[in-house]
This record gives sequence, structure tokens and C-alpha cells, in this order.
Amino acid sequence: MTNTSVEHASFTIERVFKASPARVFRAFADPEAHDRWFVKAENWPVAEYRHDFRVGGRESGRFSQDGKTFYFNETVYLDIVENRRIVSAYTMARDDRRISASIATVDLVPEGSGTRVVFTEQAAFLDGLDKVEYRRDGWEQLIGLLAAELGEKAEAA
Repeated sequence: MTNTSVEHASFTIERVFKASPARVFRAFADPEAHDRWFVKAENWPVAEYRHDFRVGGRESGRFSQDGKTFYFNETVYLDIVENRRIVSAYTMARDDRRISASIATVDLVPEGSGTRVVFTEQAAFLDGLDKVEYRRDGWEQLIGLLAAELGEKAEAA
């Protein structure tokens, strides 16, 4: 039997956008917008992808950058408050091995005429196959791609 382990970790990323909460929310909710910044922006060939943005809805994807190693994402949306909050639970796998299970929260806080996005992830990283540093880096890149979708600079100011 393979050794098993779990590392629990959480992190938060905050970023202020000039865009309104409604516009930021649409970038998550609208399938075409979500596809541009979350799915296709990294130029990984998309083998499969599904996005059902509603409470109880599921998102799933199967991706590979090199055609040899495949990553699988399975998400369920637990709570959605339009223009304010998105809570989801998701698992990630690399090939046939589960590497993590997470709860992710996106808070959209009005700030002036813009929005403070507060992304928090609480995760269980499994068997040393993933690390909080990798996940945080990945989400920082995704938040930068969200910025580009919103017409803003990719880097935090």
C-alpha cells in the first residue's frame, strides 16, 4: 500500500478592481467570459470542459499541457449570491490520482465604484502531490487573467 498523507492549508488573495461587483460576477457566471479567462487563457488544450453555474451546478474539466499528464477538476457550487459571493467545493486529480480537495470562496465587496475580490481557499493536499504554494500561484495567475478579462492590468497594483 502507498503511504498516504494530508496537508491542510488555507490562503487568501485580495485584489481591487475598477469594475463593478456585477461586472466581476458576470466574469464568473457567463459561460463565454468564464471560458476566456478561466479555461482557455493559459493556452492549454482543453480536452473536456463543462460549466453549470448555479447552486448545485457542477463544473468539470480535463486538461493537458503536453498531452501526457492530465489534470481533472470537479467542482460543485454550494452557494451563490448574485454580485456578492460564490462558494464552491472542488477536487483536483493528476492522471488517476486525487491531489487535493478544497472549499473556495469568492467574496465581491463593493469598494468605491469598484470591487474588492477576496478569494479564500481551504484545502487538503493529498499524498504530497500538490502544495499550497502551487495552488496559490495558480490562483494568482487566474486572478491576473480575470483582470485582463475585465480590461485591467494583470498584475496587482
